[in-house]
Amino acid sequence: MGNLSVGMKKFLSNKNTVTVIGVIAAVLVLYIGYNWRVRLATNPVTVPFAKVTISPGVQITEDMIGTMEVPPAMLKGNPLRSVAQVVDKYSAADSVIPEGSLFYSRSVVEKGQLPASIILDYPKGYELYNLPVTIASTYGNSIFPGNYIDIYLKASTKTADGADLLNDQSNRVMLGKLIENVRVLAVKDSSGQAVFGNQDENRQPAMIIFAVPQEYFVLLKKASFLRTYESELIPVPTANSLEDEPGDIKVSNDQMKDFINRVTVWTEGME
Repeated sequence: MGNLSVGMKKFLSNKNTVTVIGVIAAVLVLYIGYNWRVRLATNPVTVPFAKVTISPGVQITEDMIGTMEVPPAMLKGNPLRSVAQVVDKYSAADSVIPEGSLFYSRSVVEKGQLPASIILDYPKGYELYNLPVTIASTYGNSIFPGNYIDIYLKASTKTADGADLLNDQSNRVMLGKLIENVRVLAVKDSSGQAVFGNQDENRQPAMIIFAVPQEYFVLLKKASFLRTYESELIPVPTANSLEDEPGDIKVSNDQMKDFINRVTVWTEGME
């Protein structure tokens, strides 16, 4: 046993032997690595493709999607690799997806990323309202499409010429909830792009878009024009979206409604 140990030590201490072993080990590593990379490049992967030509802004349904196997080397340009990434999404507004084409990330978007998506989301008889906001008034960009908000009105009780609406000498500020249970349809930046459409871009909110009955639309428009009273419409998030049956949209303060109507005029045909 001792002789065998001495023999191994002599064998391993021979520089030529060590060199040969090192070369063999390097060749094995290169061979194994090469074969691994070849398998990665040649073993086919299953990806979705368009079974029909899909026009811009169209919802992609399951019957439009097929799957096929392709070599990984063919997957250039960030194609989507699973049906789940495609089904029920939409083709981008500036993209036609040809029959037989793979689906690519830039050509498949969420509904909210379509420029005209909000026109599909509100009931007949409602009007779209665009409420100007800032990063501060959205609570650090924390109001998302699908959230519910209440709309508060802040206004001075004294006009610019000194007349006081409350018939006293103080200059007080009215603040109260005007409309509640408003569902947010979109949050846009100053260029009209969806704030949450691309997480790689730091877009700042400039407007919240929602829909309200025509009567409430007129009320909000009147309130927004009360510049003499330094009026401000303030969005306040609620937990209504967590409810199984969110409450109905409604005016929650008749006194404020009466105040707005008393100091403004709406003429038929102005809509």
